[in-house]
Amino acid sequence: MSNYENFEIESGESKNITFDFRGFLFKVLNLWKLVLLCIGVALIIAYFINVRKQNVYRLESLISVENDQNPFFTANTSISFNWGGVSGKMGKTITTLQTRTHNEKVVDSLQYYLEYLVEGKYRKVDIYKQAPFKVELDLSKPQVLGQYIGIRFLDESTFELFTQFDNERASGQRYDTKEKQTVSLPIGSLKKTYQIGKPIHLPFFSGKLLLRNNRLIKPGSEFYIRFLNFDGVVSQYQKGISVKPFSNSSASVLILGLVGTNKDKIADYLNTTSVILSRTELERKNLYASNTIKFIDSSLAAVNSSLKEVADEMNNFRKVNKVFDVGTEMSDVSSKLKEFELQKETEESKLNYLNALEKYLRTKTDYTQIAAPTSVGITESNILSSVTKITGLAIERQSLEYTTREGSDLFKDIDRRINAEKNVLLETIDATKSTISLLLNTINRNIAIFEGKLSGLPEDQQEYLKIQRKLDISQEAYNVYMDKRSEAAIVKAANISDISIIDEAKDIGRGLIGPNKSLNYMMALMIGFFAPMFLIFVIFLLDNTIHGSDEIERLSNIPIIGLIGKYRYHNNLVVFEKPKSAVAESFRSIRSSLQFILNKQPKEGGRTIMITSSVSGEGKTFCSINIATVYALSGKKTILLGLDLRKPKIFDDFGLTNDNGIVNYFIGEKSFEEVNNHTHIENLDVVPAGPIPPNPSELLMGDKMNSLIEKLRLEYDIIILDTPPLGLVTDALELVKYADTSIFMVRLDYTKKGMLQLINAKNKAGEIKNIHIVLNFYKHKTNHNYGYGYGYGYGYGYGVYGNAYHESGDKSVFKKVKAFLKRI
Repeated sequence: MSNYENFEIESGESKNITFDFRGFLFKVLNLWKLVLLCIGVALIIAYFINVRKQNVYRLESLISVENDQNPFFTANTSISFNWGGVSGKMGKTITTLQTRTHNEKVVDSLQYYLEYLVEGKYRKVDIYKQAPFKVELDLSKPQVLGQYIGIRFLDESTFELFTQFDNERASGQRYDTKEKQTVSLPIGSLKKTYQIGKPIHLPFFSGKLLLRNNRLIKPGSEFYIRFLNFDGVVSQYQKGISVKPFSNSSASVLILGLVGTNKDKIADYLNTTSVILSRTELERKNLYASNTIKFIDSSLAAVNSSLKEVADEMNNFRKVNKVFDVGTEMSDVSSKLKEFELQKETEESKLNYLNALEKYLRTKTDYTQIAAPTSVGITESNILSSVTKITGLAIERQSLEYTTREGSDLFKDIDRRINAEKNVLLETIDATKSTISLLLNTINRNIAIFEGKLSGLPEDQQEYLKIQRKLDISQEAYNVYMDKRSEAAIVKAANISDISIIDEAKDIGRGLIGPNKSLNYMMALMIGFFAPMFLIFVIFLLDNTIHGSDEIERLSNIPIIGLIGKYRYHNNLVVFEKPKSAVAESFRSIRSSLQFILNKQPKEGGRTIMITSSVSGEGKTFCSINIATVYALSGKKTILLGLDLRKPKIFDDFGLTNDNGIVNYFIGEKSFEEVNNHTHIENLDVVPAGPIPPNPSELLMGDKMNSLIEKLRLEYDIIILDTPPLGLVTDALELVKYADTSIFMVRLDYTKKGMLQLINAKNKAGEIKNIHIVLNFYKHKTNHNYGYGYGYGYGYGYGVYGNAYHESGDKSVFKKVKAFLKRI
């Protein structure tokens, strides 16, 4: 046998593990229809998957993350400042885009918890903005979750709302607070008519329906809306959005990507998430300026009130005292006094700011609300620097709260840096407060000196100058605060976000990423091919039946002398009743082979042929009857002995009964002549088994069996022994000694390989001699049967050649078609 036919691995001295590759290949070829069917079914399934599956798209947008300084930023204002490099911002921006807080804002602004759908061929399809209407919700009322609510337009101004409820209660959600509530539902079908634009108040739905851009709607058009769980939608987009750097060379540019089934919806989400991110970043950036404006506004309110009171006081004084002016010298003294008083008020404002700042630092933990020190004229560089650092660190910590778990080392590091900077600032505040106190003492002494110079004036003039100074000081303070507020407002207005959109997401007809139809068909092709191949492989490995002569040749050294094709007939007398059939020709071939074997061992008297098998059902009796028949038809005086005493079958085909047989002869009830039957076939006598005895082995071992064979050898040319199966009972072994040659029946696709090991062992041990194998149920089309008769020269090709011996007869059209399909 050639090397490519089998792969063999030696294990020990006598055991080999072999794989019949050629047998497997022919098994596959024999089942090619199954493989083709599986491939066809797999391709059909792939087609329906491709047709039914929604298209999946991926869109992208580009944003840049820069560190933009305010164009109006100066060292004097210190209102706008940088609290992180670009690389740090990139990491924070990527994290922010994937936080739940940010995606909640995006989903809420787009109302993606509300779906607009139409009935498609296989499913309801999300049409988003293509819906000719939009729903304006009452956010304070709960909306039922997961329920399809139908909308059928009746005309241009009315529509019918319809749905079906199976339960009395369902889960609902308020989209203002995101609180879930249980809503009551009307059981059964619901249909109600409403006007477009009019409010709808139902337990499960509250809002109104508005036409989108005054679109025309065809009467009878049906749409559906469905409310989704807000948290579930946010989680879907939070997990779905992808953020990554554009390239190593463009470290400040990010690619935002999102996958979905509606391209408009994807594009809106990507663009909105960029806008909200930019706006949020600008709000954080303007926080310092906003706090400063807020502080100045509160101070302006007090100064404005004081200015109004002093102006009223001056007007009342002039009405009463008629004093409108004083001398030039006294006016100069009063002007200098005003300057000292204005300086005093400025320093007191600084002192009040420092006291408030110190109290804030000692009692608060959120340091993002600190106003700019320059708003009250403090220019101390150490204070400005410390306030800037503390505010920046506080904003950084606040942004980390959205992305980092509590207790992280990042929080600990920022808190440590804030505390260190706060201690430095508190020490600087104490030193600055001492300096301001000393300056106030000096200012107060100078004020006392100038007030002494004015004490010589009349009392009404002194009062006039006092009120005038208060009025000038209040006006000056008001002007200063207004200038500071304008400066802070300009800085805030000129601030730009560090996040800018480079390339918006847009539907330009591309972006389809799935389903991958080609891949699905390829996978179907592979599965359709390899699944049956694997199944055939498993069956082939687990199959322990014999399928061809090659397997017998590999498993046994016993020669094959012939094969018998499968032939459907109503009885076993095929050779006699169908002499021109292929099966009859096969038996003639076997007869020739047996004669060749027997002639090699010349012997006086009749020749004995024993026919056995491994188990019942392998064609032993069929073969016995027809071999006996084929000898009888050749002119040989033949007798067929039914020695299968346990399961007798040789009687019915000859029109006999099994009431009397060889058992009766063995037990002495009948003479041999009484149990021997002459058949309608010339030269053929048959002895049936007779009633089933309780001790068949003992009967076959008796002396009568020996004397009977001796007697028959004198009277007959051929003696056929139909024995019990060798693999089930030992009766056949008792008859081996009477046989000149033995036939072991092997039925293809039925006989187990292990039975060949049994007959091999008995042949090797000498229990059976001169034994040969006949293959039964041969089918020429079975690809496993390649090489039948190879190396033997007996019976080769009779499955095909024998077709010429079939008796001619007209076939029906149905049989011709069936025969044609079998040949395919």
